Amino acid sequence: MAKMYYEKDCDLSYLDGKKIAIIGYGSQGHAHALNLRDSGCDVIIGLYEGSKSAKVAEADGFTVMTTAEATKAADIIMILINDEKQAAMYKKDIAPNLSAGKALAFAHGFNIRFKQIVPPADVDVFMIAPKGPGHTVRSLYVNGKGVPCLIAVEQNASGNAYKIGLAYAAGIGGSRGGVMETTFSDETETDLFGEQAVLCGGVVELMKLGFETLVDAGYEPENAYFECIHEMKLIIDLINKGGVAMMNYSISDTAEYGEYVSGTRILPYEETKARMKQVLTEIQDGTFAGKWIAENNNGRCYFNSKRKMLAAHPMETVGAELRKNMLWGDDVDPDTAST
Repeated sequence: MAKMYYEKDCDLSYLDGKKIAIIGYGSQGHAHALNLRDSGCDVIIGLYEGSKSAKVAEADGFTVMTTAEATKAADIIMILINDEKQAAMYKKDIAPNLSAGKALAFAHGFNIRFKQIVPPADVDVFMIAPKGPGHTVRSLYVNGKGVPCLIAVEQNASGNAYKIGLAYAAGIGGSRGGVMETTFSDETETDLFGEQAVLCGGVVELMKLGFETLVDAGYEPENAYFECIHEMKLIIDLINKGGVAMMNYSISDTAEYGEYVSGTRILPYEETKARMKQVLTEIQDGTFAGKWIAENNNGRCYFNSKRKMLAAHPMETVGAELRKNMLWGDDVDPDTAST
C-alpha cells in the first residue's frame, strides 16, 4: 500500500522564513501562488521578461521578478511552466542562480525523469504534483477542500526535503485530500499514461465518437452533445464523490444494465488493454518523450493542426453555443469549473 499523509502529518512551519518563488503564472502557477499566500507563506513570482502574465500576477498583489532574480531571492523555486519549456529556462535562468541549500520543486516529473534537467547535488529536489488542473486546485482550496497530491523526493541535500515538501503540499491544500508518496519516475509514467489512455485522449475520443455516431444516425447535434458530452461531468462528479457504486446508485437500473452489456463491446477488454500496454511501454522507454521534445523543436506542426481541427469539430461548436445560452453561460472562469 502507498504511504499517505494528511494535514496532521504536515507542518507548515517548515516554510516559515522561507521565500517561495513560483516560476510561471498560468493554471498551476496562479493556484499554487494564491493558495500558498492564503496559507501564510511568503510568495514571489518569476517570469520571463515581457510575459503577459506579469500584469495578472501584479494585479493579484504579487511581486513579480525575472526568473533569474526570483531564483536568487528565493529559498524554494517551484517550476510551473510548460514541460517543454522548462529545460531551456532552467539552463538559462535558474542553474546559474541556484546556490547550495536551496530547494528546486516540480509539479510533474517529466524533466527529471527524462534527464532534461539535472540539478546540482547540493540542493533539495522534490515534487508536489496535484492530481487535478490548476484551476481546480484553486477552486477546491477556496471551498475548504483540496486536490490530492503526490510527493516525491529526488534529492534530500538538507535532510528536510520530505518535511518541506509536505509543508508545501499543505500550503496549497493538498493535505486536505491526501498526499501520496511516490517517485519522480512513477509519477511521470502514470501521469502521462492516465492523460493519454483515459483522462484526455481516451475520454475525448470516446465523447467524439459517441457524438458523431448519433449525428450520423440523424439525431440532432444538440441532443448528441447533451447525451455524450454534457452529462460526462455529472457522471464523473458522482464517481469522484462515491465511486462507481454511487454513480450506479444514482442512475437508472436501465442505464446500469446498459453499462454491463455494452461497455465491453465499445472497449473490447483484451484489445483495449493491449493497446493501453503499448501506450505505457512507449512512455516508459522514452518514445513518447522523444516525440514530444522533437515536436516542440520542429515548430509543433502536428500539435497545432490537431488543436485547430478539434476546435472546428461540431461537438465543440455546438457545445459552445449551448453553454453560451445557459443561465450561467457568462461564467467562463476555469476556477469555477469544479463548483
